[in-house]
Amino acid sequence: MSLSGKTAIITGSNSGLGLGIARAFAAEGIDVVLNSFTDTEEDHALAAEIAEEHGVTARYIKADMSKGNEARGLIEAAGACDILVNNAGIQHVAPVDEFPADKWDAIIAINLSSAFHTTAAALPMMRKAGWGRVVNIASAHGLRASPYKSAYVAAKHGIVGLTKTVALECAQEPITCNAICPGYVLTPIIEKQLPDQMKTHNMDRETVLREVILVKQPSREFATIEQVAGAALFLCSPHGDQIRGTTISLDGGWTAS
Repeated sequence: MSLSGKTAIITGSNSGLGLGIARAFAAEGIDVVLNSFTDTEEDHALAAEIAEEHGVTARYIKADMSKGNEARGLIEAAGACDILVNNAGIQHVAPVDEFPADKWDAIIAINLSSAFHTTAAALPMMRKAGWGRVVNIASAHGLRASPYKSAYVAAKHGIVGLTKTVALECAQEPITCNAICPGYVLTPIIEKQLPDQMKTHNMDRETVLREVILVKQPSREFATIEQVAGAALFLCSPHGDQIRGTTISLDGGWTAS
């Protein structure tokens, strides 16, 4: 079955991993809806660029994923949702007893609750169309914990649990739900951390990448945006029909031990 003509909504997709997934989907003929909480000329220009390059329909719809009504409103505004990629996420690092309550609330809302709201709004559309795919971008931290990341780890573990529940509820329908669990991916967020890490550890860029950032990934290599996008496409293909409620790890061996 060709995916051409399907509509995919990717949350948090005006940069980084989400944008990479959107571009990969568009290259396969999938119409895409980009999203973030901003509403700039650059956001809409990205959609126009993707549409022109791949000959698909591409739109940008502003919605703040920290607000449940806006998360549901994104799906409603799109008007169709064959494929939902829940990718929006933020991070904050601090010990539990020093973790700001507002940061906890924001991370849980954006990284976890938004996926509940978008999925709840998208499933009726998928059922009406007779086909659907929900792909949740979790993390190696959905399967393993790290210190100082309590909210992020809790949210990503929650995403894995939500994935299993949705998959079971849709088990006798042509609708699947799975989670992709990347390890570290070299995105703009990681790039922004490098100067401070280099200064703190008195290391050059490559040493920081290998000995600080990638210390938990046995391969000592980043997963790539293209690899994560490829996994998402595989789950949306007919080969993914019986892959339901599971996690796919792209983490260089992080969760193997």
